[in-house]
Amino acid sequence: MILVDKALERREKAGNPIKVGMIGAGEMAKGMINQIMHYTPGMTITAIFNRNPRRAEKVLQDLGLSKFEIGNNLSDAENIIRDGNILLTSDIDLFLSLTSVDVVVESTGAVSFGAETLLKAFEKGKHVLSFNAELDSTLGPILYQKSKEAGVKYALGDGDQPGVTMNLYRYVKGMGFEPLVCGNIKGMLDYYRTPATQKAFADSWGMDPRMATNFADGTKVAFEQSCIANATGMKVAKRGMLGYESTGHVDEMTHLFDIEELRRLGGIVDFVIGSKPSPGVFVYAAAKDPYSEKYLKYGKLGNGPLYSFYVPFHLLFFDIASSIARLIDFDDPVIVPLKGPVVDVITVAKTDLNPGDKLDGIGGFKAYGLCENHDIVVKENLLPMGLSEDCILKNTIKKDNPITWDDVIIPDGRLIDVLWNDQLKL
Repeated sequence: MILVDKALERREKAGNPIKVGMIGAGEMAKGMINQIMHYTPGMTITAIFNRNPRRAEKVLQDLGLSKFEIGNNLSDAENIIRDGNILLTSDIDLFLSLTSVDVVVESTGAVSFGAETLLKAFEKGKHVLSFNAELDSTLGPILYQKSKEAGVKYALGDGDQPGVTMNLYRYVKGMGFEPLVCGNIKGMLDYYRTPATQKAFADSWGMDPRMATNFADGTKVAFEQSCIANATGMKVAKRGMLGYESTGHVDEMTHLFDIEELRRLGGIVDFVIGSKPSPGVFVYAAAKDPYSEKYLKYGKLGNGPLYSFYVPFHLLFFDIASSIARLIDFDDPVIVPLKGPVVDVITVAKTDLNPGDKLDGIGGFKAYGLCENHDIVVKENLLPMGLSEDCILKNTIKKDNPITWDDVIIPDGRLIDVLWNDQLKL
Protein backbone atom coordinates (compact mmCIF):
# COMPACT_ATOMS: atom_id res chain seq x y z
CA MET A 1 0.00 0.00 0.00
CA ILE A 2 3.03 2.34 0.16
CA LEU A 3 2.48 5.18 -2.40
CA VAL A 4 -0.94 3.73 -3.22
CA ASP A 5 -2.49 4.80 0.08
CA LYS A 6 -1.49 8.42 -0.45
CA ALA A 7 -2.73 8.39 -4.05
CA LEU A 8 -6.11 7.07 -2.91
CA GLU A 9 -6.30 9.71 -0.17
CA ARG A 10 -5.76 12.39 -2.81
CA ARG A 11 -8.56 10.92 -4.91
CA GLU A 12 -10.85 10.91 -1.88
CA LYS A 13 -10.15 14.58 -1.11
CA ALA A 14 -10.72 15.50 -4.76
CA GLY A 15 -14.02 13.60 -4.90
CA ASN A 16 -12.67 11.54 -7.80
CA PRO A 17 -12.82 7.88 -6.73
CA ILE A 18 -11.81 5.00 -8.98
CA LYS A 19 -15.15 3.51 -10.04
CA VAL A 20 -15.13 -0.28 -9.91
CA GLY A 21 -17.52 -2.74 -11.56
CA MET A 22 -17.56 -6.22 -10.03
CA ILE A 23 -18.25 -9.35 -12.09
CA GLY A 24 -19.66 -12.08 -9.86
CA ALA A 25 -20.99 -12.14 -6.32
CA GLY A 26 -19.24 -15.19 -4.89
CA GLU A 27 -17.18 -15.41 -1.73
CA MET A 28 -14.11 -13.71 -3.24
CA ALA A 29 -16.19 -10.90 -4.75
CA LYS A 30 -17.93 -10.43 -1.41
CA GLY A 31 -14.59 -9.86 0.28
CA MET A 32 -13.53 -7.39 -2.40
CA ILE A 33 -16.75 -5.40 -2.05
CA ASN A 34 -16.33 -5.32 1.73
CA GLN A 35 -12.74 -4.11 1.43
CA ILE A 36 -13.46 -1.37 -1.08
CA MET A 37 -16.70 -0.05 0.39
CA HIS A 38 -15.69 -0.11 4.07
CA TYR A 39 -11.93 0.41 4.15
CA THR A 40 -10.70 2.07 0.96
CA PRO A 41 -10.82 5.83 0.45
CA GLY A 42 -10.69 7.08 -3.13
CA MET A 43 -12.42 4.01 -4.56
CA THR A 44 -16.02 2.81 -4.81
CA ILE A 45 -18.13 -0.01 -6.25
CA THR A 46 -20.63 1.42 -8.72
CA ALA A 47 -22.02 -1.75 -10.31
CA ILE A 48 -22.17 -5.53 -9.84
CA PHE A 49 -22.98 -8.06 -12.55
CA ASN A 50 -24.33 -11.42 -11.50
CA ARG A 51 -26.52 -13.87 -13.36
CA ASN A 52 -28.82 -13.73 -10.33
CA PRO A 53 -28.93 -10.13 -9.02
CA ARG A 54 -30.69 -11.35 -5.88
CA ARG A 55 -27.46 -13.12 -4.97
CA ALA A 56 -25.61 -9.79 -5.20
CA GLU A 57 -28.41 -8.15 -3.19
CA LYS A 58 -27.93 -10.71 -0.40
CA VAL A 59 -24.15 -10.06 -0.42
CA LEU A 60 -24.65 -6.32 -0.01
CA GLN A 61 -27.18 -6.83 2.77
CA ASP A 62 -24.78 -9.15 4.58
CA LEU A 63 -22.14 -6.41 4.38
CA GLY A 64 -24.46 -3.75 5.77
CA LEU A 65 -24.72 -1.91 2.44
CA SER A 66 -28.28 -0.70 1.82
CA LYS A 67 -27.95 1.68 -1.14
CA PHE A 68 -28.43 -0.53 -4.19
CA GLU A 69 -31.00 -1.11 -6.90
CA ILE A 70 -31.56 -3.70 -9.63
CA GLY A 71 -31.68 -2.31 -13.17
CA ASN A 72 -31.48 -3.74 -16.69
CA ASN A 73 -32.04 -0.60 -18.77
CA LEU A 74 -29.01 1.55 -19.59
CA SER A 75 -30.50 4.97 -18.89
CA ASP A 76 -32.13 3.75 -15.67
CA ALA A 77 -28.85 2.12 -14.68
CA GLU A 78 -26.85 5.33 -15.08
CA ASN A 79 -29.48 7.19 -13.02
CA ILE A 80 -29.28 4.55 -10.27
CA ILE A 81 -25.52 5.09 -10.02
CA ARG A 82 -25.84 8.87 -10.28
CA ASP A 83 -28.19 8.80 -7.30
CA GLY A 84 -25.45 7.17 -5.22
CA ASN A 85 -26.69 3.58 -5.40
CA ILE A 86 -24.85 0.44 -6.47
CA LEU A 87 -26.35 -0.97 -9.67
CA LEU A 88 -27.13 -4.70 -9.69
CA THR A 89 -27.69 -6.23 -13.12
CA SER A 90 -27.86 -9.55 -14.94
CA ASP A 91 -27.15 -7.91 -18.32
CA ILE A 92 -23.43 -8.16 -19.03
CA ASP A 93 -23.59 -5.90 -22.10
CA LEU A 94 -25.34 -3.19 -20.12
CA PHE A 95 -22.81 -3.59 -17.31
CA LEU A 96 -19.86 -3.16 -19.67
CA SER A 97 -21.49 -0.12 -21.34
CA LEU A 98 -21.72 1.90 -18.13
CA THR A 99 -19.82 5.19 -18.21
CA SER A 100 -19.70 5.03 -14.40
CA VAL A 101 -17.27 2.09 -14.42
CA ASP A 102 -13.53 2.72 -14.86
CA VAL A 103 -12.23 -0.77 -14.18
CA VAL A 104 -13.86 -4.20 -14.21
CA VAL A 105 -12.85 -6.88 -11.69
CA GLU A 106 -13.34 -10.47 -12.88
CA SER A 107 -13.22 -13.18 -10.21
CA THR A 108 -15.39 -16.04 -11.50
CA GLY A 109 -12.69 -18.64 -12.24
CA ALA A 110 -14.60 -19.53 -15.43
CA VAL A 111 -12.45 -19.72 -18.56
CA SER A 112 -15.03 -19.51 -21.36
CA PHE A 113 -17.25 -16.86 -19.74
CA GLY A 114 -14.21 -14.94 -18.54
CA ALA A 115 -12.61 -14.81 -22.00
CA GLU A 116 -15.80 -13.65 -23.69
CA THR A 117 -16.41 -11.02 -21.02
CA LEU A 118 -12.87 -9.65 -21.06
CA LEU A 119 -12.91 -9.20 -24.82
CA LYS A 120 -16.21 -7.32 -24.58
CA ALA A 121 -14.76 -5.19 -21.77
CA PHE A 122 -11.72 -4.30 -23.88
CA GLU A 123 -13.99 -3.35 -26.80
CA LYS A 124 -15.97 -1.07 -24.48
CA GLY A 125 -12.76 0.63 -23.31
CA LYS A 126 -12.76 -0.88 -19.82
CA HIS A 127 -9.63 -1.70 -17.89
CA VAL A 128 -9.70 -5.19 -16.33
CA LEU A 129 -8.22 -6.56 -13.14
CA SER A 130 -8.55 -10.33 -13.02
CA PHE A 131 -8.54 -12.76 -10.12
CA ASN A 132 -9.02 -15.61 -12.58
CA ALA A 133 -5.71 -17.52 -12.69
CA GLU A 134 -7.38 -20.31 -14.64
CA LEU A 135 -8.15 -17.92 -17.48
CA ASP A 136 -4.83 -16.09 -17.36
CA SER A 137 -2.84 -19.33 -17.43
CA THR A 138 -4.81 -20.61 -20.41
CA LEU A 139 -5.26 -17.47 -22.51
CA GLY A 140 -3.46 -14.65 -20.69
CA PRO A 141 -0.87 -13.92 -23.41
CA ILE A 142 -3.46 -13.40 -26.14
CA LEU A 143 -5.80 -11.48 -23.82
CA TYR A 144 -2.97 -9.18 -22.79
CA GLN A 145 -2.20 -8.51 -26.44
CA LYS A 146 -5.89 -7.81 -27.14
CA SER A 147 -5.99 -5.34 -24.25
CA LYS A 148 -2.99 -3.46 -25.63
CA GLU A 149 -4.58 -3.35 -29.08
CA ALA A 150 -7.70 -1.85 -27.49
CA GLY A 151 -5.66 0.71 -25.53
CA VAL A 152 -6.76 -0.55 -22.11
CA LYS A 153 -5.01 -2.16 -19.15
CA TYR A 154 -5.20 -5.79 -18.04
CA ALA A 155 -3.50 -7.67 -15.21
CA LEU A 156 -3.92 -10.34 -12.57
CA GLY A 157 -4.44 -8.92 -9.10
CA ASP A 158 -2.45 -9.10 -5.89
CA GLY A 159 -3.48 -11.15 -2.85
CA ASP A 160 -3.47 -14.61 -4.42
CA GLN A 161 -0.24 -16.60 -4.75
CA PRO A 162 0.71 -15.47 -8.30
CA GLY A 163 0.54 -11.78 -7.41
CA VAL A 164 2.31 -12.19 -4.07
CA THR A 165 5.04 -14.26 -5.72
CA MET A 166 5.49 -11.71 -8.50
CA ASN A 167 5.87 -8.89 -5.96
CA LEU A 168 8.54 -10.91 -4.17
CA TYR A 169 10.27 -11.80 -7.45
CA ARG A 170 10.47 -8.12 -8.39
CA TYR A 171 11.69 -7.18 -4.92
CA VAL A 172 14.47 -9.79 -4.99
CA LYS A 173 15.48 -9.02 -8.58
CA GLY A 174 15.47 -5.29 -7.81
CA MET A 175 18.19 -5.82 -5.19
CA GLY A 176 20.44 -7.31 -7.86
CA PHE A 177 19.90 -10.98 -7.06
CA GLU A 178 19.15 -13.70 -9.62
CA PRO A 179 15.75 -15.35 -8.97
CA LEU A 180 15.95 -19.04 -9.90
CA VAL A 181 12.93 -20.65 -8.18
CA CYS A 182 9.48 -19.15 -7.66
CA GLY A 183 7.69 -21.45 -5.23
CA ASN A 184 4.25 -22.00 -3.73
CA ILE A 185 3.80 -23.65 -0.32
CA LYS A 186 0.95 -26.19 -0.29
CA GLY A 187 -0.54 -27.87 2.76
CA MET A 188 -1.63 -31.02 0.90
CA LEU A 189 -2.08 -32.53 -2.55
CA ASP A 190 -4.32 -35.38 -3.71
CA TYR A 191 -4.87 -35.60 -7.46
CA TYR A 192 -7.97 -37.74 -6.99
CA ARG A 193 -10.13 -35.44 -4.87
CA THR A 194 -13.59 -34.74 -6.35
CA PRO A 195 -16.56 -32.45 -5.65
CA ALA A 196 -17.98 -35.33 -3.60
CA THR A 197 -14.95 -35.64 -1.32
CA GLN A 198 -14.69 -31.84 -0.94
CA LYS A 199 -18.37 -31.04 -0.37
CA ALA A 200 -18.25 -30.86 3.43
CA PHE A 201 -15.18 -28.61 3.41
CA ALA A 202 -16.71 -26.40 0.71
CA ASP A 203 -20.00 -26.09 2.57
CA SER A 204 -18.21 -25.03 5.75
CA TRP A 205 -16.70 -22.04 3.90
CA GLY A 206 -19.63 -21.18 1.62
CA MET A 207 -17.57 -22.34 -1.34
CA ASP A 208 -18.44 -24.17 -4.55
CA PRO A 209 -17.27 -27.83 -4.19
CA ARG A 210 -15.61 -27.60 -7.62
CA MET A 211 -13.50 -24.71 -6.40
CA ALA A 212 -12.50 -26.68 -3.31
CA THR A 213 -11.59 -29.63 -5.55
CA ASN A 214 -9.49 -27.37 -7.77
CA PHE A 215 -7.45 -26.41 -4.69
CA ALA A 216 -7.04 -29.96 -3.38
CA ASP A 217 -6.26 -31.88 -6.58
CA GLY A 218 -3.33 -29.65 -7.57
CA THR A 219 -4.97 -28.00 -10.55
CA LYS A 220 -5.10 -24.58 -8.88
CA VAL A 221 -1.40 -24.55 -7.98
CA ALA A 222 -0.62 -25.62 -11.55
CA PHE A 223 -2.59 -22.67 -12.94
CA GLU A 224 -0.99 -20.28 -10.47
CA GLN A 225 2.57 -21.37 -11.24
CA SER A 226 1.83 -21.29 -14.96
CA CYS A 227 0.85 -17.62 -14.62
CA ILE A 228 4.16 -16.87 -12.90
CA ALA A 229 6.09 -18.78 -15.55
CA ASN A 230 4.40 -16.81 -18.30
CA ALA A 231 5.23 -13.55 -16.51
CA THR A 232 8.89 -14.36 -15.82
CA GLY A 233 9.96 -16.73 -18.60
CA MET A 234 10.70 -19.50 -16.08
CA LYS A 235 9.92 -23.13 -16.94
CA VAL A 236 9.13 -26.32 -15.03
CA ALA A 237 11.86 -28.83 -14.27
CA LYS A 238 9.53 -31.72 -15.13
CA ARG A 239 5.86 -32.36 -15.91
CA GLY A 240 3.84 -31.59 -12.80
CA MET A 241 6.80 -29.75 -11.17
CA LEU A 242 9.14 -31.29 -8.59
CA GLY A 243 6.80 -30.83 -5.63
CA TYR A 244 9.18 -31.73 -2.79
CA GLU A 245 7.66 -32.64 0.58
CA SER A 246 9.07 -31.44 3.89
CA THR A 247 7.85 -30.60 7.37
CA GLY A 248 10.64 -28.07 7.82
CA HIS A 249 10.97 -24.46 6.73
CA VAL A 250 11.53 -23.43 3.10
CA ASP A 251 14.83 -21.91 4.25
CA GLU A 252 16.04 -25.49 4.80
CA MET A 253 15.22 -26.76 1.28
CA THR A 254 17.59 -24.78 -0.94
CA HIS A 255 20.01 -27.73 -1.13
CA LEU A 256 17.41 -29.77 -3.06
CA PHE A 257 17.95 -27.69 -6.20
CA ASP A 258 20.89 -27.80 -8.62
CA ILE A 259 21.81 -24.19 -9.36
CA GLU A 260 23.38 -24.95 -12.73
CA GLU A 261 20.27 -26.86 -13.85
CA LEU A 262 18.11 -23.96 -12.68
CA ARG A 263 20.20 -21.56 -14.73
CA ARG A 264 20.04 -23.85 -17.77
CA LEU A 265 16.24 -23.70 -17.61
CA GLY A 266 16.19 -19.95 -17.01
CA GLY A 267 14.76 -20.54 -13.54
CA ILE A 268 11.78 -22.68 -12.59
CA VAL A 269 8.37 -22.41 -11.01
CA ASP A 270 7.58 -25.10 -8.45
CA PHE A 271 5.79 -25.90 -5.19
CA VAL A 272 6.53 -27.69 -1.93
CA ILE A 273 4.15 -29.65 0.32
CA GLY A 274 3.93 -29.45 4.09
CA SER A 275 6.66 -26.85 4.60
CA LYS A 276 6.54 -23.73 6.68
CA PRO A 277 5.44 -20.97 6.50
CA SER A 278 2.08 -22.20 5.31
CA PRO A 279 0.37 -20.78 3.40
CA GLY A 280 3.06 -18.74 1.77
CA VAL A 281 5.30 -18.24 -1.24
CA PHE A 282 9.06 -18.12 -1.71
CA VAL A 283 11.79 -17.16 -4.14
CA TYR A 284 15.21 -18.81 -4.18
CA ALA A 285 17.84 -16.53 -5.68
CA ALA A 286 21.58 -16.40 -6.20
CA ALA A 287 23.89 -13.47 -5.43
CA LYS A 288 26.15 -12.16 -8.16
CA ASP A 289 29.26 -11.10 -6.22
CA PRO A 290 31.22 -11.98 -3.05
CA TYR A 291 30.33 -8.69 -1.37
CA SER A 292 26.59 -9.44 -1.63
CA GLU A 293 27.22 -12.99 -0.40
CA LYS A 294 29.11 -11.64 2.64
CA TYR A 295 26.25 -9.43 3.75
CA LEU A 296 23.53 -11.98 3.00
CA LYS A 297 25.40 -14.21 5.45
CA TYR A 298 25.54 -11.30 7.93
CA GLY A 299 21.76 -10.94 7.48
CA LYS A 300 21.35 -14.61 8.53
CA LEU A 301 20.33 -15.82 5.06
CA GLY A 302 22.92 -18.58 5.01
CA ASN A 303 25.94 -19.46 2.90
CA GLY A 304 24.29 -19.83 -0.50
CA PRO A 305 24.59 -20.46 -3.33
CA LEU A 306 20.78 -20.20 -3.16
CA TYR A 307 19.22 -17.76 -0.71
CA SER A 308 15.65 -18.04 0.52
CA PHE A 309 13.21 -15.13 0.51
CA TYR A 310 9.59 -15.72 1.48
CA VAL A 311 6.24 -14.15 2.32
CA PRO A 312 4.37 -16.14 5.00
CA PHE A 313 0.85 -15.31 3.79
CA HIS A 314 -1.33 -14.27 0.90
CA LEU A 315 -4.15 -11.89 1.73
CA LEU A 316 -6.74 -12.60 -0.96
CA PHE A 317 -9.18 -9.71 -1.41
CA PHE A 318 -7.49 -7.53 1.23
CA ASP A 319 -5.02 -6.48 -1.49
CA ILE A 320 -7.72 -5.59 -4.03
CA ALA A 321 -7.45 -1.82 -3.57
CA SER A 322 -3.68 -1.84 -4.02
CA SER A 323 -4.00 -3.93 -7.19
CA ILE A 324 -6.57 -1.62 -8.75
CA ALA A 325 -4.72 1.59 -7.85
CA ARG A 326 -1.41 0.22 -9.11
CA LEU A 327 -3.02 -0.66 -12.44
CA ILE A 328 -5.06 2.51 -12.93
CA ASP A 329 -3.00 5.28 -11.31
CA PHE A 330 0.55 3.95 -11.64
CA ASP A 331 0.37 1.76 -14.76
CA ASP A 332 2.04 -0.92 -12.63
CA PRO A 333 0.28 -4.23 -13.29
CA VAL A 334 0.86 -6.85 -10.60
CA ILE A 335 1.37 -9.71 -13.04
CA VAL A 336 1.09 -9.90 -16.84
CA PRO A 337 2.52 -12.31 -19.45
CA LEU A 338 5.89 -11.45 -20.99
CA LYS A 339 4.87 -12.55 -24.51
CA GLY A 340 3.62 -15.96 -25.62
CA PRO A 341 2.99 -18.86 -23.22
CA VAL A 342 5.94 -20.54 -21.48
CA VAL A 343 4.14 -23.08 -19.26
CA ASP A 344 0.64 -24.49 -19.82
CA VAL A 345 -1.63 -26.65 -17.67
CA ILE A 346 -2.51 -29.95 -19.37
CA THR A 347 -5.46 -32.29 -18.81
CA VAL A 348 -4.72 -35.61 -17.06
CA ALA A 349 -7.25 -38.38 -16.38
CA LYS A 350 -8.32 -38.57 -12.74
CA THR A 351 -9.83 -42.01 -13.35
CA ASP A 352 -10.08 -44.47 -16.26
CA LEU A 353 -12.07 -42.74 -19.02
CA ASN A 354 -13.96 -44.25 -21.93
CA PRO A 355 -15.14 -43.13 -25.38
CA GLY A 356 -18.26 -40.98 -25.02
CA ASP A 357 -17.30 -39.60 -21.61
CA LYS A 358 -17.71 -35.83 -21.35
CA LEU A 359 -14.93 -33.99 -19.54
CA ASP A 360 -16.28 -31.86 -16.69
CA GLY A 361 -13.49 -29.29 -16.53
CA ILE A 362 -11.64 -27.68 -13.65
CA GLY A 363 -12.41 -29.11 -10.22
CA GLY A 364 -14.48 -31.96 -11.60
CA PHE A 365 -14.61 -35.74 -11.35
CA LYS A 366 -12.81 -36.61 -14.59
CA ALA A 367 -9.44 -34.84 -14.75
CA TYR A 368 -6.78 -32.83 -12.95
CA GLY A 369 -4.23 -30.36 -14.30
CA LEU A 370 -0.42 -30.52 -14.41
CA CYS A 371 2.11 -27.91 -15.52
CA GLU A 372 4.09 -28.66 -18.66
CA ASN A 373 6.47 -26.53 -20.74
CA HIS A 374 4.68 -25.00 -23.71
CA ASP A 375 7.03 -26.40 -26.35
CA ILE A 376 6.24 -29.94 -25.17
CA VAL A 377 2.51 -29.18 -25.03
CA VAL A 378 2.60 -28.14 -28.68
CA LYS A 379 4.87 -31.00 -29.75
CA GLU A 380 2.69 -33.66 -28.07
CA ASN A 381 -0.61 -31.96 -28.98
CA LEU A 382 -1.73 -31.97 -25.34
CA LEU A 383 -5.18 -30.66 -24.36
CA PRO A 384 -5.08 -27.60 -22.06
CA MET A 385 -7.06 -28.09 -18.86
CA GLY A 386 -8.69 -24.69 -19.28
CA LEU A 387 -10.18 -25.78 -22.63
CA SER A 388 -11.19 -29.30 -21.58
CA GLU A 389 -14.72 -28.72 -20.29
CA ASP A 390 -17.47 -30.35 -22.41
CA CYS A 391 -14.98 -32.07 -24.72
CA ILE A 392 -16.14 -35.64 -25.48
CA LEU A 393 -13.64 -38.48 -25.51
CA LYS A 394 -13.07 -40.52 -28.65
CA ASN A 395 -10.50 -42.85 -27.09
CA THR A 396 -9.93 -44.81 -23.90
CA ILE A 397 -7.67 -42.93 -21.48
CA LYS A 398 -6.15 -44.69 -18.49
CA LYS A 399 -5.92 -43.01 -15.10
CA ASP A 400 -3.00 -40.53 -14.81
CA ASN A 401 -2.46 -40.40 -18.57
CA PRO A 402 -2.54 -37.03 -20.38
CA ILE A 403 -5.32 -36.29 -22.86
CA THR A 404 -4.50 -34.91 -26.32
CA TRP A 405 -6.52 -32.90 -28.80
CA ASP A 406 -6.70 -36.06 -30.92
CA ASP A 407 -8.49 -37.87 -28.08
CA VAL A 408 -11.49 -35.54 -27.98
CA ILE A 409 -14.36 -34.05 -29.93
CA ILE A 410 -14.35 -30.30 -29.34
CA PRO A 411 -17.66 -28.45 -28.89
CA ASP A 412 -18.57 -26.26 -31.85
CA GLY A 413 -18.26 -22.51 -31.93
CA ARG A 414 -16.11 -21.84 -28.86
CA LEU A 415 -14.33 -18.49 -28.75
CA ILE A 416 -11.72 -19.96 -26.41
CA ASP A 417 -10.51 -22.31 -29.16
CA VAL A 418 -10.12 -19.40 -31.58
CA LEU A 419 -8.15 -17.48 -28.95
CA TRP A 420 -5.94 -20.51 -28.23
CA ASN A 421 -5.06 -20.86 -31.91
CA ASP A 422 -4.33 -17.13 -32.15
CA GLN A 423 -2.15 -17.43 -29.05
CA LEU A 424 -0.09 -20.21 -30.66
CA LYS A 425 1.05 -17.63 -33.23
CA LEU A 426 2.46 -15.23 -30.63
